[in-house]
Amino acid sequence: MPPVEILPDLFWVGAVDWNARHFHGQSYTIHRGTSYNSYLIRDHQLTLVDTVHAPFTPELIENIRQVADPGTIENVVVNHIENDHSGALPAVMRLAPHARIYCTQKAKDGLLKMYRGDWDFHVVKTGDTLTLGRRTLTFVEAPMLHWPDSMFTYSAGDALLLPNDAFGQHLASTARFEDEVDEAVLMEEAAKYYANILLPFSELVRRKIAEVEAMNLPIRMIAPSHGVVWRTDPGKIVTAYKEWAGARDGGAVGIVYDTMYEATEEMARAVLNGVLKSGATVRFFGRMSQNDHSDLIKDLLSVKALIVGSPTVHRDYLPTMGPFLDEVRNLKPRNKIGAAFGSYGWSGEAVRNLETRLKEAGITLVEEGIKARYRATEEELARCFALGRKIGELVGK
Repeated sequence: MPPVEILPDLFWVGAVDWNARHFHGQSYTIHRGTSYNSYLIRDHQLTLVDTVHAPFTPELIENIRQVADPGTIENVVVNHIENDHSGALPAVMRLAPHARIYCTQKAKDGLLKMYRGDWDFHVVKTGDTLTLGRRTLTFVEAPMLHWPDSMFTYSAGDALLLPNDAFGQHLASTARFEDEVDEAVLMEEAAKYYANILLPFSELVRRKIAEVEAMNLPIRMIAPSHGVVWRTDPGKIVTAYKEWAGARDGGAVGIVYDTMYEATEEMARAVLNGVLKSGATVRFFGRMSQNDHSDLIKDLLSVKALIVGSPTVHRDYLPTMGPFLDEVRNLKPRNKIGAAFGSYGWSGEAVRNLETRLKEAGITLVEEGIKARYRATEEELARCFALGRKIGELVGK
């Protein structure tokens, strides 16, 4: 991808990773690739905002060269030190050894530990500014969105916010703007990004948005470090973040399970029918082994209740349920209710362990879990139906 001028004398110079399918190790599956967005500001002081993942360093350097001599870079703004955004920094600093680095104190500490560069660091705090010539940048600290070092950079004359990992999406595309891609795909990826990365920091997200709004900074464009730039309606993604951060779910009931010999699946379908009877919206995901847990994490944004089921194997739930339940526990979605069910042959620990995981995630159990030995009787299926109906009615209220 060649550089793209997103505003006069302000260029996207990043890289598109068409082949990426996993992020943060294996914990987050991405189906549409991603991009590593870096921005070059051509002014009296040539300034680079963020870099790219190290394997894409040659693309970054070539894109910079098409706009200006990399050796003339005077400032490098590091909004976030995670490797996918700082990996090319050592190469940039070799080409421009006298460039000044602007970042938070925690970012400086991290960069020194990661790269051991003898660089000219300038630590900034919220409200500090950097005048480039025609443009002035303002810095806003954003700790834990989503690392302790994170910050936003704002260009006043452009009404442009450069928030690094906030408001992004994992989406590889030749397009650089949100009005050039399918809106449904864009919002799906933005929701999945929020749920898998920022969900545990929702209260901090809510506060940071309120803080930026209180600074009265007009925002006509948001250029994140993954995905496309929001230029026609940046308020759309800000509104979505407010809803997700405020735990304003869609009032649905989610049913997630896996099965060995269809006994637990039979119970799951009884729960489903009970929810349908209540009139509540239901998201029936089918067998966990046929789903990607990162996709289901996204759907936590739209469900008020989570009902999980598994048979018992080796005194626990099926291993296929593990990654999803571990992520739910780690992400701790707020204001959720839930329950568990499952079949067993000998000891039946799966339901108890499912309930433990839900409670560790902060999910309130509304009823003791339902266990059925070998295969559920009509009476036990009726209990599953009643459980689904009860939870559906609670969600409806």
